[in-house]
Amino acid sequence: MMPSKRDWVFSFLWINFAVVVVILVLIAGNQISGRDLLRILAFSLFYANLTGFLGLLILGGVAGKLVRNPPPIPLVATAMLVIVPLGCLLAETLQMSIGFIAPGQFWGEYLHTLRVAMPLAIVFGTGAMFHASLRGRVQIMEEQLREKEVAEERARKLAVEARLRSLEAQIHPHFLFNTLNSISSLIAVNPEHAEQIMGRLAALLRASLDSSGHALIPLQQELTMVESYLDIERARLGDNLRSSIAVPSDLQSAKVPPMSVQSLVENAVKHGISPQRDGGEVVVTAAEENGNLRIEIRDTGPGFDLSAVPAGHGLDNLVSRLDALFGAKARLNVLSREGHSVVEMVLPYV
Repeated sequence: MMPSKRDWVFSFLWINFAVVVVILVLIAGNQISGRDLLRILAFSLFYANLTGFLGLLILGGVAGKLVRNPPPIPLVATAMLVIVPLGCLLAETLQMSIGFIAPGQFWGEYLHTLRVAMPLAIVFGTGAMFHASLRGRVQIMEEQLREKEVAEERARKLAVEARLRSLEAQIHPHFLFNTLNSISSLIAVNPEHAEQIMGRLAALLRASLDSSGHALIPLQQELTMVESYLDIERARLGDNLRSSIAVPSDLQSAKVPPMSVQSLVENAVKHGISPQRDGGEVVVTAAEENGNLRIEIRDTGPGFDLSAVPAGHGLDNLVSRLDALFGAKARLNVLSREGHSVVEMVLPYV
């Protein structure tokens, strides 16, 4: 694995920084005069960058191993004993080829340069290799942490989906059994109405099956199921059940959990309208407020306490589904308004 572009840039910045630090130390010790400064600095940078380039090429093949395990001292020393002499030899050869060094001075200059370069290369090279190793291991840990977070998020999503499927499985049979009971009670006294209910039930089941497998469906699709349900109940209750749905057309595409509004309407009919001798009215409305979708189901029944709803009840399941889908962003409120019982479902507008 060859060093990345970022590694090349960092390495050469480190090499040139090291050269400048050494030159400053020599100046502070009065070992370099001002007239020799530029010449020594130019030659030092030339040797250091050429040797560093050679080192990166050679060590690039073992960079991956050095990332996972700190490079042992013998390996670093061996690498320096090979790279530094080769780098200096290459630099001397280039300088001789362009006339900066006479052939007769070649080996003398080479040995002198090598005596200076070797200890500096070991000190700064070892530090750079250890730093690169630690930085690489930090990157690996960050990648592993991101992978772990993605896996945990995936597991949470699968758990929520499984929870939703379980809750929906409880809702559909509950509604189906109630409707079948209504049909069975009408077969003997009014078979025509029973047949009508069977037709509405078939339409409702088709719509319900179309929505299965989806966490959210358009409000228009949900209201179609609500209308089918109300037709079924109206065939049983007659004029005792009066209903209306007043939802603006621009909210029809808003997304809601399947069978959510239907569950609230069913609860209103079963507990608010059916027990009353003269029946009553159910009204469904919807509005958008501050980025939320607020759906109200209002009936003329006596109302109820949401905290008293038993576990496994349709409303209890709906509360659990809203929590699984939206968390604290969704809620179910039960209140009284102008003599009517109102159940308010508030969820993010999506």
